Amino acid sequence: MIKLKGKYIQAPTLRMFRRYYYLLPYSLRIRFRNRHRDFAISSRVLRACHRLQIILVLASFIAASCQGEQPDLTQKSLEDLMNIEVTSVAKKEQKTSQAAAAVFVISSDEIRRSGALNIPDLLRMVPGIEVAQLNGSVWAISARGFNGQESNKLLVLIDGRTVYNPIFAGVFWDSQIVPLASIERIEIIRGPGAAVWGANAVNGVINIITKSAKDTQGTYAVVGGGSLGAQPETMRFGAKAGNLGAYRVYVEGFHTVAQRSIDGGNGEDDWSLAHGGFRTDLKISSKDSVMAEGDLYRGDAGELVVAPVSIEPPITSTLALRDQYSGWNLLSRWTRTISANSETSLQIYFDRTSRGDTTYSLGLNTFDVDFQHHLGWGTHQDLVWGLGSRISSNGTDPEFRISFQPENRNLALFSSFVQDEIATFQDHLHTTVGVRLEHNSYTGFDTEPSISMVWAPNNKTMFWSAISGANRTPARSDRDIRVNVEALPGPNGLPLLVSYFGNPNQKNEHVTAFEAGYRKTISKDLSLDATAFYNRYRDLQSVEPGAIQLETNPAPPHLLLPWTFANGLYGEAHGFEAFANWKPTRAWTLNPGYSFLTTHIHRFVGSEDVTEGPDTEGGAPKQQAELRSRLDISRGWQWNTLAYFVDRLPALSVPAYTRLDTNLTWQLGERLSMTLAGQNLLQDRHLEYAGPDSSVQSGEIRRNGYAKIEWSF
Repeated sequence: MIKLKGKYIQAPTLRMFRRYYYLLPYSLRIRFRNRHRDFAISSRVLRACHRLQIILVLASFIAASCQGEQPDLTQKSLEDLMNIEVTSVAKKEQKTSQAAAAVFVISSDEIRRSGALNIPDLLRMVPGIEVAQLNGSVWAISARGFNGQESNKLLVLIDGRTVYNPIFAGVFWDSQIVPLASIERIEIIRGPGAAVWGANAVNGVINIITKSAKDTQGTYAVVGGGSLGAQPETMRFGAKAGNLGAYRVYVEGFHTVAQRSIDGGNGEDDWSLAHGGFRTDLKISSKDSVMAEGDLYRGDAGELVVAPVSIEPPITSTLALRDQYSGWNLLSRWTRTISANSETSLQIYFDRTSRGDTTYSLGLNTFDVDFQHHLGWGTHQDLVWGLGSRISSNGTDPEFRISFQPENRNLALFSSFVQDEIATFQDHLHTTVGVRLEHNSYTGFDTEPSISMVWAPNNKTMFWSAISGANRTPARSDRDIRVNVEALPGPNGLPLLVSYFGNPNQKNEHVTAFEAGYRKTISKDLSLDATAFYNRYRDLQSVEPGAIQLETNPAPPHLLLPWTFANGLYGEAHGFEAFANWKPTRAWTLNPGYSFLTTHIHRFVGSEDVTEGPDTEGGAPKQQAELRSRLDISRGWQWNTLAYFVDRLPALSVPAYTRLDTNLTWQLGERLSMTLAGQNLLQDRHLEYAGPDSSVQSGEIRRNGYAKIEWSF
């Protein structure tokens, strides 16, 4: 209890922190086991963290007693929304009204008001993005189809650092945890972005951009809990770094309870994670600025996996496993302003990650260098060019379920790009031509070109079109992997082992995308953004059956039914996406959205694939719709609601569902707020994804209610 102005106030409980703070890799002790680093935390640091929490709780109520000015809740005008600056489309700052791409921006204000607890839930508001939660810590996220646990055609970056995994070809979303209050914006491009970002930016790019350290000064903390356990709880401190700039440090952790499995049992998918980090932004001269940041994390997540456990007798069982992962990264970016029309940047980062359970183990080191030059030629030409190199070293430990051959491999990627924007017709028509040249260790050289045009007859209307090419390069799981998936009784008393094999000759997947879009500020209260697209794919991954053969290793002797990856498919996808901003009143904003998608996959002559094609066609919803409502009820009160519909996934036997999330926030002055929120309110639980493109057994996503307190001082 805290006594404040003669009254006793119950302080928020701190017990929830203790269940996951033991994971926090703050005091670093390195020991080597299976060639992967492990981290531990000392009890002294634990006690220091607990004391700091108590200090923050006390200070929060003192700050709350001093009522400051209420924050300005007036929303930006629709014209301002059409002119938000983005950098992900062309690797330079430009207004959304001038961007020749299907771009969507989630601002820091929308993040704060969303009630989302993680980045995947934030992405549910984006038309054309498919977000499906498999269990307590695993998501399948994609753009314009081809969804799966490892969505291999979506490039994800955090402050310019790619988190696309070159071993399993996708993103492990359970380790991409960024404190939501520290995110400046999330820029989402639906469609290829390979001409500037490179390989694997096939169907989309998600760029998570965090706030500058100067915008996060002072102390910030959030505590909360709910029906699914302790929600993300954060402590952050920022201050000036003398006259040079500013810095911030943070720690965050959470623990969620298990969901329910499809058969009604315990999903065994509880999830704990703790992480910490820092960022500095320094102005070292009138022309030079340096940003440096780093993160350190450790997580533990349960999962159910169907896997063979014995060849003789042949036994395939559902295993309750613990996926344990950890990592750290350091990134720095030096930006130099040469003149009003010329700027260079040099970015360097190192990323270390390790992950595994009793059936697989891997470690990955990545070193990346990227140079970029933005140059304006006169008043009608704008050029961006750059060079890059990425070296990765990865190691695996062979296990019965998953193994790689060779166990360790070094990969290199070298790239260069150039993009030129030319303005004509009194600056109403902008034509951009770009190309990226890459060389990777698997498939050698390849190019990724693009050409786009923007026609803006006035400052309220714009039309754009683009033709782009992009590639997905093979991952180690495409070329080097062996996965034993099932052990069965075979003929003549011999057991039968079913296995998937990588293909050492696997080629790049290619897409040629045709897009057209329209943006319009119809009135001061209504704006519209619409996009239509047609994508042509070739050399898509297929799974080809092989002849049954006798195998003696692993023992005992048994029959082997191999399935091998190949490039036996091609196809096309087409659809459209639309969303609007509408302000019925000054205090109320509505954002409806809708997307439609159709995919057709065909086999090349000679292909015998029977799974990848049908699963791709029927594994993405044809229709999605969402409606966001943001209402300022009265001074200090905000009510925010998100409702969205996801069509059925016929190939995966997942029915359609409608989800409703809502939250009510009370702003108690300038520095303290309280939020009550509910997620998935229409159903007690529902299934979002299942099928062969997931290595874990899917669970039913539960209804969740939670409360949190945020304060800053």
